[in-house]
Amino acid sequence: MRTRTWPLAGVVFALLWVLVRGVTLTPSAVLGQLLLGLAVGFPVAFVFRRLYDKWVDVPRSVRAIPSALSYLGIFTWEILRANVDVTKRVLSPSMPIEPEVFLFPLRVETDLAITTIANSVSITPGTVTLDYDGETNALYIHAVDGRDPEAIARTIRTWEEYALVIFDERASPEDPTRDIVVSGGTRESTPTPPDERADETSAVNQLPADELADELEAADRAERENGGENRD
Repeated sequence: MRTRTWPLAGVVFALLWVLVRGVTLTPSAVLGQLLLGLAVGFPVAFVFRRLYDKWVDVPRSVRAIPSALSYLGIFTWEILRANVDVTKRVLSPSMPIEPEVFLFPLRVETDLAITTIANSVSITPGTVTLDYDGETNALYIHAVDGRDPEAIARTIRTWEEYALVIFDERASPEDPTRDIVVSGGTRESTPTPPDERADETSAVNQLPADELADELEAADRAERENGGENRD
């Protein structure tokens, strides 16, 4: 059963209005604030109806509630755990921090699902979403400690599995995932990129920063020498 989205959004706005107002728990007070919330919520939802889908599948949305609650629970736990972890690192005399940037390929494809995952990463202490690559459908993620990027990726993949159900994505949680790509340039090896790149480009990307600078300097010197020979 499908219904228009904006009336449901108006009801949600009205309920949020009642919660934010913090009314006295009496029938007359709750009913009065609910009616006032509907009077405000319906026009707002109608004006901004182009910002969300025109139709909503109510039964599917109801079935997604368990996944949404699971997502919220796991996300809350991860925030608490990450707060403790970052606090310990900051207070530790050795400051065990090794920043790293990696590319995390996504299975979700809709804008709302991608934004949800990206914001979840940024809200969690110790990680932040830097950018989104639309061509490869992947997020650039910065981590304060990137020595074990797979551990970070496992948490994000768990969120994504629930997001696939919540947002009714084409992919399913059982679909295979692509390897993450470490892009700091200092690790001994990197996973296979999600997109096909030329062999030479991949080799250059995996060089440490000092070796890459030497390679570029040598190439520039050779180019100048060739230019001098051609003029002679």
